[in-house]
Amino acid sequence: MNYQTAPDEKRLHCFFKNIVRAIVCPLQLFLPFGNLSLKSSHMFIGHFAVGFAAKKVAAKPSLGTYFLAAQFLDLLWPSLLLLGVEKAAISNDAANPIPLSFTHYPVSHSLLMVLLWSILVGLIYWLFTKNKKDALVLGTCVLSHWFLDLLVHIPDLPLSPGASSVYRLGLWKMKAIELLIEIFLFTVGAVLYFYATKARNKTGTYAAVALTVFLLLIHFLNAFGPPPDSVKAVAWAGQLQWLIVAWGYWVDRNRATKGLHPQEDTTTPTGSVTIRVAHDKQKK
Repeated sequence: MNYQTAPDEKRLHCFFKNIVRAIVCPLQLFLPFGNLSLKSSHMFIGHFAVGFAAKKVAAKPSLGTYFLAAQFLDLLWPSLLLLGVEKAAISNDAANPIPLSFTHYPVSHSLLMVLLWSILVGLIYWLFTKNKKDALVLGTCVLSHWFLDLLVHIPDLPLSPGASSVYRLGLWKMKAIELLIEIFLFTVGAVLYFYATKARNKTGTYAAVALTVFLLLIHFLNAFGPPPDSVKAVAWAGQLQWLIVAWGYWVDRNRATKGLHPQEDTTTPTGSVTIRVAHDKQKK
């Protein structure tokens, strides 16, 4: 577009459109779907909402551990996609509410396998901690992923590997409603997390707020940003979710869990516990 000859309103529209693209393009690696209009909305921050909220239910596991559990299926899926075990396809079908078709993902997203993954995650945590409650909450976080997906997916969720029947409730077709519901879930989860924890330092405040804003930004760019170039790009982008898990560990390490003694709080830095215990002994 020629900025000098275009009418003022067109120049302004072009200016802001280029700003949006300048922001979106560097972040496309994170974005599995989308278009600049609301042509796509999928369950993303709703899963992280579960991770945030779980901290209020069982305080000892780190936020990073909860993110790992709540997003376990979508952390597993990209690797299976790259290995050719599971399959997806870019869809140009106008009837498809998102530009990606999940054509075959029985290992990561069939209900039977999700139940097994839930048990496995909970069992591994219990073997290391011997804490039944926390292990149960983590397993439930894994299982919650399938049921949240069930709310929004078109028919593509199998009950078991090899099953021909697929299930969904299809909120993807009501994109604005799905977007509002997911933002509501995320808001509730984040509020519960901030209510259950308090910052130990400025990092604990800024890192937590930045994580919340970042997840919201990514979700909006998923909904309004450009579509993916290829399935392989989607798979590699999915691997970047591990950075969000790591971010969750970092945030929780700089926040204290309300109601827990420092020695019970597994996110407390060792040095902080030593100093606190020494201080308590001096007071006695």
